[in-house]
Amino acid sequence: MTQTLSPRSLTLLAGTSALALLLLGQPAQAHQLAGGGLASGFLHPISGADHLLLLIAVGAAASQLSSQLLLWALAGAVAGGVAGALGASIPGLELLAALAIAAVAVLSLRSVRSPQAAPQALGGGLVAAAVASHAMLHGLEAPSEGAALGWWLGALTASVLVSGGSFLALRRMSQTWTRALALLLALSGGVASLGALGLLAR
Repeated sequence: MTQTLSPRSLTLLAGTSALALLLLGQPAQAHQLAGGGLASGFLHPISGADHLLLLIAVGAAASQLSSQLLLWALAGAVAGGVAGALGASIPGLELLAALAIAAVAVLSLRSVRSPQAAPQALGGGLVAAAVASHAMLHGLEAPSEGAALGWWLGALTASVLVSGGSFLALRRMSQTWTRALALLLALSGGVASLGALGLLAR
């Protein structure tokens, strides 16, 4: 039996969608917060809409598929962050980071429909790769002086709080809300991808 959204839920979803599109239309403020220590690092992943949406998407996918996805995300964060800090990059990284939001959201949508739709290892690999692309951007922007350790601790703390908080909240909510959120995240990832394509075309 399919579940439908109530008018109140649709209104909330529409308002949230408008806010997400507005945020995605603005330059990511996170990319301007690389200096400083713990506080700056904490603000970095949550002040850029693309990073924040991915963290929420990871929590949503973990709430549907397995809490182990959070460990895969941590592994991806470490690998991508170290690679970025060492200067590694790949062409079109901003576009890949935007597509990562949609990819994890689609994983969450598939898991809502059928928890066995995606093998856990495949889902974990997808989440790790998605988070690694964002973490690589963090690594490229992180300070390299003495404040670097505090910055990384702040960024990791914020990331864990958002993904873990999303996971815990969505575990207590109906699948209708998770489906609506995952759809919103997929659409937001698509909008972010179009923005990234526009930047590449310049």
